[in-house]
Amino acid sequence: MLPGWIPRAVVLEATAAPAVETVNPELLRQWGSSEVWRLSYGLRSVVVKRGTGTQSGEETAYQRYVVPLGLPAPELLYGADGVIVLADVGRVTLEQEPAADGFLAAAELAARIHGATVDGVSGFPPARVKELAGRIGRIDLDLDPLVEAVDRLHREAPLGVVHGDFVPKNLVTDGTRWTAVDWPLAYLAPHLSDLYTLIRDAVALGYDRGPIVARYVEVSGADPFLVDRQLLVGGACFCLLALTFVIEEGVRTIPGSEDWIDPLLAELADVVGQLS
Repeated sequence: MLPGWIPRAVVLEATAAPAVETVNPELLRQWGSSEVWRLSYGLRSVVVKRGTGTQSGEETAYQRYVVPLGLPAPELLYGADGVIVLADVGRVTLEQEPAADGFLAAAELAARIHGATVDGVSGFPPARVKELAGRIGRIDLDLDPLVEAVDRLHREAPLGVVHGDFVPKNLVTDGTRWTAVDWPLAYLAPHLSDLYTLIRDAVALGYDRGPIVARYVEVSGADPFLVDRQLLVGGACFCLLALTFVIEEGVRTIPGSEDWIDPLLAELADVVGQLS
């Protein structure tokens, strides 16, 4: 039985199903902060999502970044009150099939997303480093090198869209093209945390980071030395945001997420150490 929050009229129109009872429901995710369903009828399907907390801002991200910039994301069919209906862009993720070609294709996606010309205010200015550290409350390393690096990057690199959760489970293919899904955490910044998290997962699977970085540089036309610094800063910013989420929300909504805290603190220390 479908949850009551799903907009039935939108689903019926998008799938051309004659009645709600004929729609095939598939629960894809059910966490405390989000619930995701795939609803299909014949060859037509949509993805329906409801988010709370940090997961509730996906419609805003679509209206602010995805739609006006034409970013590689599923088409937004409906959005209201934390509920969105999206076109279904594929059933296979890079997490399910983590092939080398998939990581290279994802590097191209990252270049397209971050390279889109955009106006706006940075979502990660230098002052945010200490602000997040204060909220986390468990950091005992000197973050001044990171503050300085973030400040310098804002002077040397343009702002670009940061997806905010650019990991294999959110990179989907229909067998022909790749698309990034799950956009509620998107913001503007000059760093490359999306490329950092992509490489992070690729290396964990035994792939070499070199070809992935090279593909990004080739597609973006960016200075490879600048990209190296954007990656380091992006890695540190990712760790700070991830720690803040886990401590303030994840421990209540995602079972086992408290086990992520110590590894993220160690990762943060390692990345900041490379900036010193």
